[in-house]
Amino acid sequence: MNRSSSSRLASSRFAARLLTTASAGLLAIAVATGQTAAPPKPATPATSQSKAAPAKATQAKAAPAKSAAATTASGDKVPMVEDVFRNVKVLKGIPVSQFMDTMGFFSAATGMNCTGCHTPESLQDVAHFADDVPRKVIARQMVLMVNNFNKSGFGGRQAVTCWTCHHGSQAPESIPSLMAQYTVPEEDANSIEIVPDGPTEPTAEQTLNKYLQALGSAQKLAALTSITAKGTYEGYDTYHMKVPVEIYAKAPGQRSIVVHTQNGDSTTTFDGKSGWVAAADKPVRLLALLPGAELDGARFDANLAFPGGIKQALTQWKVGFPVTTINDRTVNIVQGTGAGGSRIKLYFDEENGLLTRQVRYSPTIIGTVPLQIDYSDYRDVAGVKMPYGIVITWTGGQSKILLTDIQPNVAIDAARFAKPAPAVVKSFGKAR
Repeated sequence: MNRSSSSRLASSRFAARLLTTASAGLLAIAVATGQTAAPPKPATPATSQSKAAPAKATQAKAAPAKSAAATTASGDKVPMVEDVFRNVKVLKGIPVSQFMDTMGFFSAATGMNCTGCHTPESLQDVAHFADDVPRKVIARQMVLMVNNFNKSGFGGRQAVTCWTCHHGSQAPESIPSLMAQYTVPEEDANSIEIVPDGPTEPTAEQTLNKYLQALGSAQKLAALTSITAKGTYEGYDTYHMKVPVEIYAKAPGQRSIVVHTQNGDSTTTFDGKSGWVAAADKPVRLLALLPGAELDGARFDANLAFPGGIKQALTQWKVGFPVTTINDRTVNIVQGTGAGGSRIKLYFDEENGLLTRQVRYSPTIIGTVPLQIDYSDYRDVAGVKMPYGIVITWTGGQSKILLTDIQPNVAIDAARFAKPAPAVVKSFGKAR
């Protein structure tokens, strides 16, 4: 990537992050005071490729979550975008969570934040997010145009998206950049995909075995049955200030994370089959995780807490990725498939064998969005190496978790993994 492009993209991402920070607080106020663009319908109460085929082509054909049923397997109603927001004309008929992903996609593609397309007044009164402005009208036209491109030229496959032309710029560039042409670009490890003649070794089995050996003995891994952890969390939903975080995990495959934000607790829970998010910064106070990428991600994160079973956590393991690096360290990439059909790429340090990163993908009505989780600062806990540093990055923001204490094999109340109550939003200005 040339210097000009790097600076522009960095500035775009910083601006988007600042906006998301402001919007998080405003959204929390709106939820607390009932000033959302349209009153959300209350959630139903309850308890809680072959190697030769590039993975991108396969991902582009994945069905977006809009095909999800009106209720999840756990019996939760799936709020649709028109149930919660006003003046939605093109992106109708999709779940709220996917709608928010499309907003992140727009931000990534154009380098703009929310007020780049909505009115500045939206920061004072979220009802103004429903206002029509010229740029918003044009965006609708562009979505329809791209849909027609894909339908007429690519058989309906999402070969062209907003990102295809914009690449993080408000306006697509029409003049070739000589700097870009004659400069070796910085490689994005996330963009590396399987190629027909890619390396066949180390195999997935070899890479996963090395990872397990790097973590600790098979006996120590098998003895791990539960984990509790404490530390700090910072992200757009905490105004990039550090707040307390708690993580609970229990084998097999249960996990809960509670972030004590200034506006109220944010809880993400997976009970082994179903998952939920109860958060103060979300337009709906309690959302069930949808089948496909959302549940696959939650399930994998829960299984990864007990890495001795990583080989069974995913299926259809594949290699064949060209060699790449993360932070100047060579990594081996292995790809697996979740139970819901979503693909997850894992990046293992070639030298020490530890997991450096995972990247997973969620299809939306306008394109696929990535989510990246980086792991660092591995320390010994009861004979097993565990990451104390976790950074989660997606098109809507970035969150950092720094753990200070991890306790293995402790009793955890089963209620920790039950469906949480809807988030309760504190009065704005009363920090925890």
